[in-house]
Amino acid sequence: METRNVKTLARINNVAIQLVENEDGKFVPIKPICEALGIDSEAQRQRIENNKILGSTACVIKAVAADGKEREMYCIPFRFIFGWMFTIDTSRVKEEAQEAVIGYQLECYNVMYDYFTSRAEFVEQKQIEIDRQLEIVETAKSNFNIAKNILSDAEGKLKKLRNLTMDDFDMEIRQLKINFD
Repeated sequence: METRNVKTLARINNVAIQLVENEDGKFVPIKPICEALGIDSEAQRQRIENNKILGSTACVIKAVAADGKEREMYCIPFRFIFGWMFTIDTSRVKEEAQEAVIGYQLECYNVMYDYFTSRAEFVEQKQIEIDRQLEIVETAKSNFNIAKNILSDAEGKLKKLRNLTMDDFDMEIRQLKINFD
């Protein structure tokens, strides 16, 4: 695989973490991360290879190492780096990096919780709003039917008034007493 683009993704304990881009996508070498965290990169490589998901995506890519020389580096796709870091045993991480790794892992727990529970929360809130809106619709329908009946009655009375003649007025002894019921 030919490397197209190498850029610094982040810094962990002042170690540059590279993002390597080629025609197959974006990849991250694991060795610099392991060195920054003070964990054995070869042990991590074995853990990755034994993982059914990570092992099937890992590859070796030529990338520029920290010393500026091009080397073959064991990488995993960028999209999997966060899941791999989530599996790192913090008791094996350098003391000065433990807090950051634990913070990152806690964030992973929260992101996963939010992702999986947000759908249920959405459905619950949606149902509450649907129920509320149904009440509004039912009230509006009821009010509409009442208003329609009032309108119909008022139109009927108006029609009777319009059809009222002077003779009707005289029969009521010049009073506009008309029984609309």
